[in-house]
Amino acid sequence: MRPGRGRRSTPGFAGRSAIVTGGGSGIGAALARALVAAGAHVVVTDIDPVAARRVAEEITPGTTGRGSARSEALDVTDARAVSDLVGEVVAEHGGLDLMFANAGITWGGDTEQLTLGQWDAIVDVNIRGVVHCVHAAYPEMIRRGTGSLVLTASMGGLCPAGLITSYAMTKHAVVGLGLSLRAEAAGHGVGVTVVCPAAVDTAILDKGELDGFDGRHYYLEGQGVREPLDPDLLAESVLRGVLGNRALVIEPARARATWRLQRLSPALMDTMLTRYVRATRRRRDEGPAGA
Repeated sequence: MRPGRGRRSTPGFAGRSAIVTGGGSGIGAALARALVAAGAHVVVTDIDPVAARRVAEEITPGTTGRGSARSEALDVTDARAVSDLVGEVVAEHGGLDLMFANAGITWGGDTEQLTLGQWDAIVDVNIRGVVHCVHAAYPEMIRRGTGSLVLTASMGGLCPAGLITSYAMTKHAVVGLGLSLRAEAAGHGVGVTVVCPAAVDTAILDKGELDGFDGRHYYLEGQGVREPLDPDLLAESVLRGVLGNRALVIEPARARATWRLQRLSPALMDTMLTRYVRATRRRRDEGPAGA
């Protein structure tokens, strides 16, 4: 789904200022599209400045709302850069209404194959990157008594996930941060929403593969679905969740059922996951059929 193709505008965002990290593709780009269509003024950021600029240029001309978009190169592991960007937006708009801490990376495969460099990288982006966003934006929101922090986690942050252990670890941390911070933020008039989708149709499904790990197959078969979730549909659900100050946005419905099963019977989920990891390793070791 793209601007001009049946997009429904989500009311309640007109004139609001927003920063979206990891906005050059995937979920971040979809969030930027949805926000601009709803009338928000969005800074699309990404470590890849070309990707961020392309998204910003694509969404501004076609919007039916009064929103706008501009792009900035941003490495979320650079705390000073994140803080400086928040300061720029505050100076331009008088405040920052929405911070979408969305940038993330993944590694998939047996945990013993991960190098310390890979562990450091995923912690730096997926945990410290989110912390930097919160550290920069939250005090400004407290000062104004309004705003929303939106942290992109994953179903891997709600349920165990063998073969993507480093990713699941970081997303559990994001869920813990978001759900814990809500209790404090409520007293300041600030909302916190954590986004926990199942497999979304983005490039991350095919990234971070170690030793023959097939991420796309792993995510889709493990979740019992044929097609990943449309990122634009997820973005619309996220914006509704933000307006309602929901603690968690879990999509699709099948993911919510999995989360409930994990809470009701963690032992059963442990057994199911162990079997799935064994089957995934066996398929990898056997190679393509007929090889």
